[in-house]
Amino acid sequence: MIVLPPGRSAGGIRATLAAVRKWLAPSRRGGWWRELLLIGVLYGAYELVRGMGDVDIPSAFSNGRAIMHLERVWHVDPERFLNGMLGHATFLAVIASYFYSVMHYIVTPVVLVWMYRKHRPQYGPARTALAFSTTLGLLGYMLLPTAPPRMIAGTGLQDTLAATRDWGWWGGEGSVPRGLGALTNQFAAMPSLHVGWAIWCGVLIAMYARRRWVKALGIAYPIATTVVVMATGNHYLLDAVAGALTMGVGALLSAAFTRRRTPVPLAPARQSLDQVVEGRSMTAVRAAAAASASTAASTRRQFPAAHVSTGGDENVDSRLCSPSR
Repeated sequence: MIVLPPGRSAGGIRATLAAVRKWLAPSRRGGWWRELLLIGVLYGAYELVRGMGDVDIPSAFSNGRAIMHLERVWHVDPERFLNGMLGHATFLAVIASYFYSVMHYIVTPVVLVWMYRKHRPQYGPARTALAFSTTLGLLGYMLLPTAPPRMIAGTGLQDTLAATRDWGWWGGEGSVPRGLGALTNQFAAMPSLHVGWAIWCGVLIAMYARRRWVKALGIAYPIATTVVVMATGNHYLLDAVAGALTMGVGALLSAAFTRRRTPVPLAPARQSLDQVVEGRSMTAVRAAAAASASTAASTRRQFPAAHVSTGGDENVDSRLCSPSR
């Protein structure tokens, strides 16, 4: 076993983090293939973990009943009312089923491409936040398997997608095509990444879209998603809350991970000197005074005939070195 000195270990960790940051930072000269690969890996991991088989089914049903019990004790269980509305309106049930099955997988990639093409400086942190939150969600699926409301017997809730299977490609295992239910994890309910991803999309659209009606769609999209996932019997309200919290934690991790020190742009010489004097930083004052003297000397050497000594530079230097008031 090889033991590295602490300094070398810390250096290796810093180098690894720097390499990851460099990989996550979107290139200004393209790099779309790298972004496509990263998103593909993320989506593949999402589907792989969702489809992992070894689920503790009794624990999943126990967790689902516990969540439902908490919601009823706290009087925050809108799933029954919303599901009942769809049960009496087949047209709305079909629309909700298509919304649940399609929007999650279309809107998110579209927003990713839009951010990459139109808002490149903000794309990196946004994409990293999505990656972090999705990873946290996948950990939740593994550590806290939860049966969705549609699978809990005796609740009176209807499986909306199963009831509308004749109108679409899905069967009785969520939104997956008929016959492929064994490839997905039916107990991946807590947290709701349907809601988390919708919040991610909605916030970006509301922040960066130019037209007001598009911003309004960005605000409405996560609200509609939250209503649909509960009305179709696929998530509890607490799943939606957990999805929102997961996205918030992912955004905080992204901000901490991608934080950079942005250099202060240099202003014209005399303006920057005045700003330095106002700042009263002695180190910066001395540096600016030296730079000013060097620039003045270079100007005298290049244009000796045109230089007229008016005492301007000496006044600047004396102003820089004067004590603060």
